[in-house]
Amino acid sequence: MDDNKETIITSCPRDCYDGCGIKVIREDGKISLVTGNPDHPSTRGPLCGKCGAAYNGAWRDENERLLYPLRRTGAKGAGQFERVSWDQALGDIAGRLTEVSDQHGANSIFNTHYTGTCSAIAGDFPSRFFERLGATEVNPDTVCNNAGHVAWNYVFGDSCNGFDPRTAKDSNCIVVWGANPSHSAPHVHKHWLKAHGAKVIVIDPVRHETAMAADLHLQLRPGSDAALAFSMLHIMQRDGLLDHDYIENHVLGYDDVSDVIKECSPQWGEENTGVSAMLIEQAAWSYANGPSVLWMGQGVQRQPTGGNIARALAMLPAFTGNIGKAGTGAYYLNRTVAMGGRRGTSPAYEPEDGHSDGPPSVSQMDIPDLLQDSDRVRAYMSWNCNPVASNPNQALMRKGLEREDLFTVVVDCFATDTADYADYVLPAASFLEFDDVNVSYFQLMVTPQVKCQDPMGESLPNQEVFRRLAKAMGYTEPELYETDTAIIKETINESGITMNWEELKQVGFSYVSEAPLVPWADCAFATPSGKIEIASTRAEADGLPLVPFAQPDPLPSDGTFRLLSPADKHLMNSSYGNDERVLKLMGPATVLVHPDDARGLGINSGNMVRLSNETGQIALSATISDAVLPRTLLSSKSRWAKCEESNVNINVVHQARKTDMGESTSVHGTEVRLELI
Repeated sequence: MDDNKETIITSCPRDCYDGCGIKVIREDGKISLVTGNPDHPSTRGPLCGKCGAAYNGAWRDENERLLYPLRRTGAKGAGQFERVSWDQALGDIAGRLTEVSDQHGANSIFNTHYTGTCSAIAGDFPSRFFERLGATEVNPDTVCNNAGHVAWNYVFGDSCNGFDPRTAKDSNCIVVWGANPSHSAPHVHKHWLKAHGAKVIVIDPVRHETAMAADLHLQLRPGSDAALAFSMLHIMQRDGLLDHDYIENHVLGYDDVSDVIKECSPQWGEENTGVSAMLIEQAAWSYANGPSVLWMGQGVQRQPTGGNIARALAMLPAFTGNIGKAGTGAYYLNRTVAMGGRRGTSPAYEPEDGHSDGPPSVSQMDIPDLLQDSDRVRAYMSWNCNPVASNPNQALMRKGLEREDLFTVVVDCFATDTADYADYVLPAASFLEFDDVNVSYFQLMVTPQVKCQDPMGESLPNQEVFRRLAKAMGYTEPELYETDTAIIKETINESGITMNWEELKQVGFSYVSEAPLVPWADCAFATPSGKIEIASTRAEADGLPLVPFAQPDPLPSDGTFRLLSPADKHLMNSSYGNDERVLKLMGPATVLVHPDDARGLGINSGNMVRLSNETGQIALSATISDAVLPRTLLSSKSRWAKCEESNVNINVVHQARKTDMGESTSVHGTEVRLELI
């Protein structure tokens, strides 16, 4: 290699199952290429197309990045700012937060964040500041996956202890239910799913790339997932495929659902899900005979009865014993370094008594309405997310953020849709510009995030922004000033890996154990009974059914369609929505329409159509495709509204409706009207 060229091993901190390794080529001290690490066991070669484009595009472009603190000069939403110093920005922000806290209470300061970066320090450290401030947290998972977490905590006592992907070598069947790895886990789709020869079954209303590559695809009607699970269990019950010894020793609730399962024949399943009885039979036999893995995707629980669906799916591993053994597992997410009893890597400050004394969190589904209430919300601080692009009821969100009496601060790498409404915008450094640690929520490994260049302009890592803001507020608690070096060391020590930071930087990854782990091998579940609780008295005490039910969602009402808005192949949530290469890859915003529906409405591919409901409306280009079912539409999420001619994205029609549990989004239950423009 040339003397002026060097390679740095780092890793990707994005909200993605892959947890990729990265190689950065630096020439004369400046980054010339960001590419995949072929020696990383997940990546095995190039980065995915979206990361490869963005990391060599907007993320390294000083014309796209926020470089200096900015203060608003124009109307809220206009995106007009002037440059100010860090001292002036932090001093003004600290003064306003103190004023709001003194006059209205710290709980009127709302703190919203999510997964702009998932690295251990930058993703978690700012929460220490808001704990100290006493601000109200907007529960981040409610815009994504909280119904699944709540449901599986009822059942298993833990929603983040799924399986070790390395044990797939022992699996005969992998069921991917409600996830699309081809879009949200491209390296898992490309490598892992077919690496060991297990039969792959995809259960999804959409015939996406992973579904087309699977051995079996069950294309069920949206909202009928619980019915399909009950019908599969009927076949297992009928044919003697249930593990009654495991049920007797480790499961509560089989007797409470057994009679319902008996009624859910394959024919009943076909009538209620749209999946042929033959395919239901095949899937049931393949899964029950195992060893089998169930991967419950986050998309499956973004429905009106998403929590019930998650509880129904949990019956499959519970009643067949496909859990606690090599090659099995019930996977939603992995809390990587919590495996084997370790405490976890999150460095966020927690009070000594283990719980926060701050105000209760609120749901993202409540935010559009709450922002209209000047008595309830006086300040709104957004970091690591772009809620104008990602939250429901976009028009109402904007109306609330236009309030002149609402003090708004945004911390970001880019001038997002949300940043345009801020009183102050603070520039965040990118993952290429500071050291951190990444922990995968799929592969059970820890990876280094290594500084490859100095931060652009005057940008700072998230954690440094909030250290300086804590100082401006006059706070003295030591945890608010803990150094990155100390947190990295603590995180590595808690993870259980044997490498230190310097060794981890050289190798690029470390599994948390030498041998594959088998969660729940001891059959000790963190539920009140210590067993898998299909019958949950905790759920019943919370006003929910004792056991899951089988009924599917009703079909869309007359004249409406059920709208699905899953992840776009070229976006990472909304993280890459301003990159020119990504925008070219995506093309114009589209909606998939089934051929039967298109014929009935006189719609051809390329026609402009309107989707509308009581929340809003949006014009999109129609694509005719049987990848979706009749009465179902699909338009991908997370485009930046400001990059669209209409200045809206698909969230303009999404109602802020909550799921049955977890106060989470039921975005995939949205109904809209469809008409040719």
